[in-house]
Amino acid sequence: MITLRLATRESALALWQTQHVAALLQAAHPALNVQLVPMTTRGDQLLDVSLSKIGGKGLFLKELEVAMLEGRADAAVHSLKDVPMQLDAGFELAAVLKRDNPFDAFIANRYATLDELPVGAVVGTSSQRRQVQLKQLRPDIRIKDLRGNINTRLAKCANGDFDAIILACAGLERLGLQERIRQELRPGSWWPAVAQGAIAVESLSAKPEITALFAALNDKTTELRVRAERAMNKALHGSCQVPVAAYAELDGDVMRLTGWVGDATAIRSISASAEGVANQPEALGQEVADMLFTQGAAELLNIP
Repeated sequence: MITLRLATRESALALWQTQHVAALLQAAHPALNVQLVPMTTRGDQLLDVSLSKIGGKGLFLKELEVAMLEGRADAAVHSLKDVPMQLDAGFELAAVLKRDNPFDAFIANRYATLDELPVGAVVGTSSQRRQVQLKQLRPDIRIKDLRGNINTRLAKCANGDFDAIILACAGLERLGLQERIRQELRPGSWWPAVAQGAIAVESLSAKPEITALFAALNDKTTELRVRAERAMNKALHGSCQVPVAAYAELDGDVMRLTGWVGDATAIRSISASAEGVANQPEALGQEVADMLFTQGAAELLNIP
């Protein structure tokens, strides 16, 4: 029996996601013995500093990549929204699973919607994308940084440290915590993170036999959508921590992509949408990025 080791962060959500991948992998390859290699990353350890100040969500990947390079793991499982737009040389995405709920969740003990929050309410989030959108919709609220795993964040809200917090719907639903969602924040007035709701498997380019094992897990529709979103972000020189959002929808052979860029200092934003051929997602991503540049995206993102 062949043993395959999956590197994963140690949070409850990361473990759920990796166990989910392991189950799908074993169903596709019954002779495979899949083992989890749980690890604590630097991003998990530095909880008292904003991610945007210490290198962004790429901090959640490095230790897992080192484990692959050193032969302690064969592949790694990530939330794709945490994966940098450009992987380091020697790594590739082996599969993108079917996308779950891509939207953000409004969570509060006493209030059913964002609109119901009283003037001066305290809302917790560590995401600049969420902060800009919150301030645009409710300029009166106060925003406090919020780090930690999902249960830690929910506990802080339940304890009254915050009047409300914003989390991803997908993570809550995967952990059976969907009853905590009071309102789904949806496109039109609120835009999700690039590739939010998608789980990805990262592997070593030098081991194609390992990469090939994950082909059965890849969801083509999700792959095309997130390729468009990530291509737009890459063209904008964006990363996981800047205020950028994207959402691609597929209708047959036609894909529609909306991109959004915010300015965390001036609390303003721009957006652009375009349609293109579904099997050319990178071209569509570049087109939307160009439209955003025309509207001044470089200035908002502080690109020289």
